[in-house]
Amino acid sequence: MKDTYKTITTPSPEALFKDRNSKFYGYAFPVKTEEDIKECIESLKKQHHQARHWCYAWVLGTAYNRYRANDDGEPSNSAGAPIYGQLQAYELTNTLVVVVRYFGGTKLGVGGLINAYRTAAQLTLEKASIQEKTIDIEFTITFEYALMNKVMRVIKEQNIRIVGQKSELACEYTLAIRKKDFEQKSILVKNIYGVKFKEKDN
Repeated sequence: MKDTYKTITTPSPEALFKDRNSKFYGYAFPVKTEEDIKECIESLKKQHHQARHWCYAWVLGTAYNRYRANDDGEPSNSAGAPIYGQLQAYELTNTLVVVVRYFGGTKLGVGGLINAYRTAAQLTLEKASIQEKTIDIEFTITFEYALMNKVMRVIKEQNIRIVGQKSELACEYTLAIRKKDFEQKSILVKNIYGVKFKEKDN
């Protein structure tokens, strides 16, 4: 069972690739939602308002199941697809790569464009800070204060991560367990008499 994924942690430094006076500026951003993606692209359009094309590709989700490639006016599959190919090569998700093109007056042809966008995306991802993370399943437990010691003992012994906690009339903890260990470790929490257990929609 695959329970890790790769992503970038911070926006990458700008990368630049030149071909026959055309300039291709590459950027990579960590993103979680399509709203994040939209904001990054809008910000680059303001920064490079004189550019001709803002081509991009992104992948979202720990299952790598949401993705898109956009040619932004370049010939079909000459820009977005090669950028997406680099995201696949680096096995990245929750990542957006944008390549901004300033036209240099000479047409590069489809082959030239594919090479330029692929190379710009590759240079960008070479500069990015890539991390491998575990896929964790989150859940909440609610219990009375009297059970605090029992609950905390299991959390410590099983090395379960505490994501958040609220203490009002009862205690409510949000916990996370690595996917491959979830069945084995969560049962120990569920088996504490008096603990209410609710899995989150991940």
